[in-house]
Formats: sequence, C-alpha cells, structure tokens
Amino acid sequence: MKKARIILTVITVILFVIVIILGYFVFRKYVLKKNFEDDILNFANKNESTIFTVDNITLFSSADAGHKTNTTNSFTIQNLYQYTDIALFIKNTSDENTLENTLKKVTINNINFSTTPNLGEPKLYFKSLNDFAKSTITEDNLIADSFEFNISSSDTADLSTPTLYNNLANPLTFSYVNSNIKSDYTITDVSSPITYDGSLLKKCDIKLEDIACTLSFDIYITNNLDQNFKTTVSINIPLSTGDKSIYDGSLTLKNDTTYTFYRYN
Repeated sequence: MKKARIILTVITVILFVIVIILGYFVFRKYVLKKNFEDDILNFANKNESTIFTVDNITLFSSADAGHKTNTTNSFTIQNLYQYTDIALFIKNTSDENTLENTLKKVTINNINFSTTPNLGEPKLYFKSLNDFAKSTITEDNLIADSFEFNISSSDTADLSTPTLYNNLANPLTFSYVNSNIKSDYTITDVSSPITYDGSLLKKCDIKLEDIACTLSFDIYITNNLDQNFKTTVSINIPLSTGDKSIYDGSLTLKNDTTYTFYRYN
C-alpha cells in the first residue's frame, strides 16, 4: 500500500512537471506570436503611406585606359577599365515640402557585387555631378563601406562634393568602376583610329560576359522628423541592349524603377 502511494505521488509529480513545461511552451509560443503580430502591426502603421521612392535611375557606360603609349605600329595601354555612372533620383510623394518629406540625412552602405566580373576589380565611387558621363575617377571618392551625403538647403550648394538638396532637387551620383581589366596590353591593329571609350573593350578582345556585374546597396534616409527609412537598390551594369552595346563607344539607359523606402522607426 505504501509502495503504491509512492508510485502515485511520483506519477503525480511527473504529470505536474509535464503540465508546467507544456504550459511554459504554450505561453512562450503565444508571447512570440503576439510580439510578432505587434511588430507587423507597428510596421504597417508606420508605412500606411509612402513618403520616398526611387522612380528613375539613369546609367552611362563606357570605358577608358590609363598610361597609353603610341608607336607607329602598335598601341600599348595600362589599366583598361570599364565604368558606369549612376544617377539615382529620389522623389517624395507630395508637391509640398514638409518636415516629413525633406532630407536630414542620407547614407548608403552594404555595397555588394552579387554577380562579380570574371575580369577586373569592381569598386564604387562617389561621382561629382559635374563629371557625370566623363571618365574622370577620383580615388579620394572611393566608397569602401558606408558613405554619407551632405544635406543642403542653399541654392548655391557645391555639387562637385557629395551634397544633396534637402528637397530632393538633385540625384545621388556614383560611378561603378571595374579597373585593371587588362594592363600592359599592346594593340597591333592600328589601321583604324583608337578611341578612348567602350570600343577599347572590343579592340582588347574583352567579352562582355566577362565583365558583367550586378551591384546592390542600401540607402538610408532620415527626414526632418527624425524618422528613418530604407530601401535596397540593385543595378545590372548595362553593357548591351537589343541593338547597341558598349562596343559602340558608350551606352546610356534611363530605367524607370519602383523602389519604395519603408520606415523602420
């Protein structure tokens, strides 16, 4: 009889412990579900309306080389590079400028080359608007990790520096540069004029598939209400279209886009 009571007590304790454990997991699951639902609801409330979008990206692709050496029968180049200048236009969704839809801070980071070229060394630079569609590359403008723009409300802002008007009047400008595609390379066919543009790629027997690249980065905006927004932009570096390629000298594309900034706090 005593032994039976002991067994019953042990079973009762075990069942009690099991109930406590099951109750804990059920309660924990409920709390996690409730927190997740609250996070979703909070996110939805913050993003009931769209404040900022990227509605256009203009791209200019060409090529150039440094340290050219000419002789009568040959032409030697150093550092053949392909570049694509990027003008990224952010707009707000209202015709009226308010604290909500004007800029206080703009930063880019998380630069990623998700498709890397087989040849060359891809990098991203800030590009002065004054130098857009020119082969000018300034090493001081290299974006190694993150990059912050100056924000200005002045009508005479210096756009040769990384400056954005707070009312979104000018685009973010960058230059993707794939350098050292070929170096110390001699072109022996000098029967036709050599031009320092995308046609150099063809002269140097560079296949476009070997320099194809997909670039992405995150853009963060803080408005004048100290609300924070983010979007991720992905760009396929343009080297050819249906009837034209960078081999022709240069390539210009205007891409209508639908990147929407979401507010995260």
